[in-house]
Parts: sequence; structure tokens; C-alpha cells
Amino acid sequence: MMDFAQPHFADPRWLWVPALLPLLLILLHGYASRARRRQLTLLASPRFSAELTRSHSPARRRIKEALLVAAVAGLGLALARPQWGEEASREQQLAGEDVVFVLDCSRSMLAADVAPNRLERARYALLDFVRRRGTGRVGLVAFAGQAFLQCPLTFDYGAFEDALRAVDERIITVPGTDVGRGLEEAFRAMDKDSRRKLIVLLTDGEDLEQGGVKMAESLANQGVVVFTIGVGTPSGSEIHFMNEAGQSVVARDRKGGIVHSRLDEQILGQIARATRGDYFPLGGPGQGLAKVELAVTALTAREDAARERKLGVDRFHFPLAAALLILVVEPLLGTRRREGRP
Repeated sequence: MMDFAQPHFADPRWLWVPALLPLLLILLHGYASRARRRQLTLLASPRFSAELTRSHSPARRRIKEALLVAAVAGLGLALARPQWGEEASREQQLAGEDVVFVLDCSRSMLAADVAPNRLERARYALLDFVRRRGTGRVGLVAFAGQAFLQCPLTFDYGAFEDALRAVDERIITVPGTDVGRGLEEAFRAMDKDSRRKLIVLLTDGEDLEQGGVKMAESLANQGVVVFTIGVGTPSGSEIHFMNEAGQSVVARDRKGGIVHSRLDEQILGQIARATRGDYFPLGGPGQGLAKVELAVTALTAREDAARERKLGVDRFHFPLAAALLILVVEPLLGTRRREGRP
């Protein structure tokens, strides 16, 4: 059974066609009829004119003219796209989400509390995640005391993987850990017209400049959602790195004490909550990134459900079919009277 709810025109600007053109056509028909009568009076007297037009049927001509007027009106109504009934429509993002990954490559990421060390573990997990995901654009920002865009948003996953493999603890020459700079650089790399802006931050949470939470609050006002991934363990580990002589040494502070780096989950949780994101520990096989994927999918489903709306069903084919049928039938009708047999 057809649903006749909410009748309306989807493109009402075309309603002038069925309103004015039939009227114009009626005026043209009237003008043509008067012109024919004038021409006939010039050719013959009234008695002979009546004899010449005896077989002509004015009623049939009016029917043909009415059919043409109806056909024009039907075409105009079809252009205005009449709609009635409703159907659900859900906007979907077929290309997937754009995600900028922000990877900490400071010296603290060389701690070996996860094997082989934090930086390598994060890099392997990122490679697995991108290969498994397969949709949407990805970008990469590396940061330490400074931040640089290593790979702009791209569908070329091979280029992303090459940029990711090139990231090590020496790629950023400025020492330190400035999470705020990393987030800011990621925002610059984003498409500002995107429906949703996603950042995935992979770090041990040691924000030496203490600007991460403040930058996250600023990004939240720009519609950015940050998911934080904690790399490392709360118990932490010593930091081993290669010195200029190629020897493995332990990082020490200014007083000569051994630096012991620990995962700061509190800071990472604050950054995520400030942007309505979430925090997940990376875990051994990288299940933290898998949880991010599930969270993004759930977020998309909620937004799409809220965006679901009712659309009218196009019915323009009804007046269009009627107009075409009239245009086929009208030439088949003659204007001569039916005469009886002698």
C-alpha cells in the first residue's frame, strides 16, 4: 500500500512551469483559432465557409488542445519533483575516517619495559593497525622536544609505512618531550572541512613541557577527538641508548643518577577526556589500537544514528508518465466529425 504521508515538492522553484506555461498555451490556442477564422472569411463567403468546415469538429479540437495543456502541466509538475511517503536515510562516510597518528620518539621511548623497547613496540603496533584497517587516510607526526609532520594525510599506505620505519630516537634533534607541540602539528595536518578530526597519540605520557592537557582542551573547541595510547608500564624501566661511540649506555640525570622512566597514565587520561576521546594502554600485541578502532566505530554509529532522517520518496515519474502518454495519444485524435453511412 502506497504511503501518502507528507506530500510536498522537493524542487518547488519549477512550479512556475505548470502554472504559467499552460496559461500561455491556452492564449496561443485562442489566438490561433481567431486567426484561422479571419483567414477563412478572406477566402470565402459565410455560406461557403460553413460548407467548407462542415466536417470539422470544434469539440475534438478543444479536446486536443486540452490534452496538450495537460501534457505541459504534467512535465512542469515532474520538474518540481513531487514527493510523498517517507524513507529513512543514513549518511555514511564510505571512505573511512582520517586519522593522524602522533608518535613519541623521545629518548624515554627507548625504555625496554616492553620488548624490544617502547618505540619499536609502538611502531610494530601501528604497522599492524594500518594494514588491518585498510580504509581512510592516515598521517604521521613524530615529536620529541619539537614536532614534525613525517607523512601528510594519504591513502598511500606504503608511503605511510616507509615514513613510519624512518622514525627513530634521532629523527628529532631537539631533546625533550613536548606532547602539546605534537598535538598542534597533527591539527595543522588535518583537513579542516572533515566531519570529524581524529588524533591517535602514542606516548609514555612523560610530558616534560606540561602542555599536552592545555593543547587538548584547545583542540576540543575545534572538534578534534584525541585517543591516547600508553606505551610502557607503570613500573617503568631504565633507558638504554647508543652514544656517539656506538656503545650502549644508561641515561642519567644532571646529578648522575640513573633515569627511570614510567608510564604516566593519568596525563594520558586527562588528554583523552578533554576531547571526548578515550585512553587505552598499548598492551603487548597492540590491542590498545584495536580498542581505538572499536571506539571510533561506535562513535560513528552513534553520530550516524543521530543524523538519520526521513526523506520524501520521489514520485515525479507519475506526472512524467502521464505527460508522455498524452503526447503519444494526442496526435492520434483527428478533428473531423464522424459521419454516418449514406
